[in-house]
Amino acid sequence: MDTTDDWVQTLGAGPLLGIAAGAIALLLVLIIGLRVHAFLALVTVSLLTAFAAGIPPADIIDTLSEGFSATLGSVALLVGLGAMLGRMVEVSGGAQALTDALIGKFGEKRAPMALGVASLIFGFPIFFDAGLVVMLPILFTVARRVGGGVLRYGLPVAGAFSVMHIFVPPHPGPVAAGELLGADVGLVLLLGLVVAIPTWYVTSYLFGLWAGKRWVLPVRDILAGGEQAEHDDNPPRAATVVWLLLLPLVLIFLNTGLDTLRAAGAVDGEATWYSVARTFGATPIALLITVFVAIYVLGKRRGRGSDVIEKLLDSALGPVCAIILVTGAGGMFGGVLQASGIGDALADSLEGIGLPVIVAGFVIATALRIAQGSATVALITSAGLVQPVVAAGEYNAVQLAAIVLALSAGSVMASHVNDSGFWLVGRFFGMDVKTTLKTWTVLETLIGLMGFAIASFFYVIA
Repeated sequence: MDTTDDWVQTLGAGPLLGIAAGAIALLLVLIIGLRVHAFLALVTVSLLTAFAAGIPPADIIDTLSEGFSATLGSVALLVGLGAMLGRMVEVSGGAQALTDALIGKFGEKRAPMALGVASLIFGFPIFFDAGLVVMLPILFTVARRVGGGVLRYGLPVAGAFSVMHIFVPPHPGPVAAGELLGADVGLVLLLGLVVAIPTWYVTSYLFGLWAGKRWVLPVRDILAGGEQAEHDDNPPRAATVVWLLLLPLVLIFLNTGLDTLRAAGAVDGEATWYSVARTFGATPIALLITVFVAIYVLGKRRGRGSDVIEKLLDSALGPVCAIILVTGAGGMFGGVLQASGIGDALADSLEGIGLPVIVAGFVIATALRIAQGSATVALITSAGLVQPVVAAGEYNAVQLAAIVLALSAGSVMASHVNDSGFWLVGRFFGMDVKTTLKTWTVLETLIGLMGFAIASFFYVIA
């Protein structure tokens, strides 16, 4: 955090870890035991943790604000634009049309598989939170149509975006870790897919089916702005909806292609046209463009007036405001833990244990993830910590890629109350904190353990 650059933490690892454990315990007591609203509980515990960790009082408000705003900067735009897109898809009957097509192709029993596979494909270039929001109207419509509760469909979808985001380039975590450790990004991508797909099948699809039977939760009307809206008598074709959902993916993937051309020397990375093209490939801009296309394709072209469309879009924002605020407060809590030095203290205490580099990296990434919440921060930071060890050793290309994937696996472990994704998933699926811990936290931990096992296999046989 910029606000604490001149401040030096004087507490040792033991007291800092005790503060972190106490903060998490207090947060769970407030939310689960005393039924305090999650937003109020997160802000209160973040404030108390900042004082307990010794952050200068003059810097505390700025530290809280930076953690909150840093999370909202990435989440609020994506959730807001995604909710608008979802509203247009849902009200136009597009979600129902695509649902009918999926069920007609795969059958009702295989609907969770169909949604999960689609999410794996969509998750290749798009970030976790943006992809989840874009898929929500399809997911909710399938769950209403087929029945069985939202988790039966939601966990395979959310798990698909999670494994792609954490293991597979061009997502920022594995790309940055690969660059730090000198791994070939193409090989990381190839092995990342080999890790991600079976890991998703076991930890998200199969576990999702089991959890969906164990916790049968109703489908929320979060994207409909209230009760389910009436659909058009003549809904758009399923192919139209597919192309609409693919549009942001194509725009986002444009950045990957431009980066590849720049790295190969085929284009000038300083050129104005290059910067402009990359701007259109940024996730928020890609979603903004897609919303305008949806307004025309699903709205104006189908006879809806501007005033009707405005009301539809406005009704999409109200229900997601609480989700955005709680997610931002989760980012605030994680930011305080990071600014206080708790994550660094934990990593330093683990660094000199003497484990093999792939195991040590996984443990450090796990510790950082648990301490401060962000998977990307945990991955990149742990890569920086093991970089000297990797540079001093002799590792082949496969081993380097396997180390990157092991760090990735550690960085996704044990999603809990300091992770903004924990609140995003829990609130969208209508879960309380207990249920989110029993489902999403377990799912993320299983992803980490299985991903690490597969990465270690590659490391040993290379």
